[in-house]
Amino acid sequence: MAIEIKAPSFPESVADGTISKWHKQPGEAVKRDELLVDIETDKVVLEVLAEADGVLASIVKGEGDTVLSNELIATLDAGATASAAPAAAAAAPAAAPAPAAAAAAPAPAAGDEDAIGAPAARKLAEENGIALSSIKGTGKDGRVTKEDVVAAVEAKKSAPAGAPAAKPAAAAAAAPVVAAGDRTEKRVPMTRLRAKVAERLVEAQSTMAMLTTFNEVDMTEVMALRSKYKDLFEKSHNGVRLGFMSFFVKAATEALKRFPAVNASIDGSDIVYHGYADVGVAVSSDRGLVVPVLRNAEQMSLAEIEGGIATFGKKARDGKLSIDEMTGGTFTITNGGTFGSMMSTPIVNPPQAAILGMHNIVQRPMAINGQVVIRPMMYLALSYDHRLIDGKEAVTFLVTIKNLLEDPARLLLDI
Repeated sequence: MAIEIKAPSFPESVADGTISKWHKQPGEAVKRDELLVDIETDKVVLEVLAEADGVLASIVKGEGDTVLSNELIATLDAGATASAAPAAAAAAPAAAPAPAAAAAAPAPAAGDEDAIGAPAARKLAEENGIALSSIKGTGKDGRVTKEDVVAAVEAKKSAPAGAPAAKPAAAAAAAPVVAAGDRTEKRVPMTRLRAKVAERLVEAQSTMAMLTTFNEVDMTEVMALRSKYKDLFEKSHNGVRLGFMSFFVKAATEALKRFPAVNASIDGSDIVYHGYADVGVAVSSDRGLVVPVLRNAEQMSLAEIEGGIATFGKKARDGKLSIDEMTGGTFTITNGGTFGSMMSTPIVNPPQAAILGMHNIVQRPMAINGQVVIRPMMYLALSYDHRLIDGKEAVTFLVTIKNLLEDPARLLLDI
């Protein structure tokens, strides 16, 4: 029975997607819930799984093609077996007889190559001048996979120049010599995520009156509190570790209550004041910077915040973040300090009105009560939309966060 494989239903914020990678090729057997294809959107990579056991009959949308919500991308022959699927390959004409000189080692016929390697692997091998039969397959029943061919191509590139002894000396002498320091270039298409990030950054700078204000915070009290209770905290909250980010989120949500304009957004000629704090926390992943959102962060405990951030981090590394987890947000916090950044000017994520930038903690000499002492200091940066937030509000907002962090008891006493 033929089953149509369709793209997932995209939310309104996602117009379309791009076929990133097919994990199965026509004629290959698949199991129910086995990964078939990755579809990259502006926000996340969506996985499409097989609905039943069978054979992938055909691919309608190839890698790099754009797909719409619920668009047909492939067909699956449910209940079929791999040996019965590739009828087209079985009907292909046999290869021409090999010359007498090569009769001892004939090339495999078309049907044999299908048994040896997948179509994608065969195509890649042909493009790089490698005989598929010369590659040891690691796939099922010794099948040559695309990864096997890639490894063979890399091995071919890294082989010593003198390895192919069959070449005549004259030909070798005539071959061009490439200098060791030869300049190379590599051109790859921009991922949808990177393209969307670029688009939004340009949009923010071209549509906002964006300014940045700076301050510094003494992390002594927060670090002492964390050092004193981190083991008990982890034990009491089922392995959730106490970090610095939860303190910043709590301080930010308290400051947002006091300065509603920082938690607002502009919609046309209206200002929308949000009665909740959905805080986006920037997380680094292999695909770039992503910003999952802690919903109603003003109601969350430190443990809930740390647990949510840890979950987002794991999902980001595994490429499992959903679109819903990355949609929305009324305020964003980004921590460049994890990479050693001392100072930066973060860019506001539209339609939000502000973003808080954390930086590296550095031991610096400070004048405290007339004495020079060494304190762990962090620079803070608040970028904001000046159309909505006045300079006084922005500066006072950042000072509020500073005061709450330098005396964490204020967070508990709500003062």
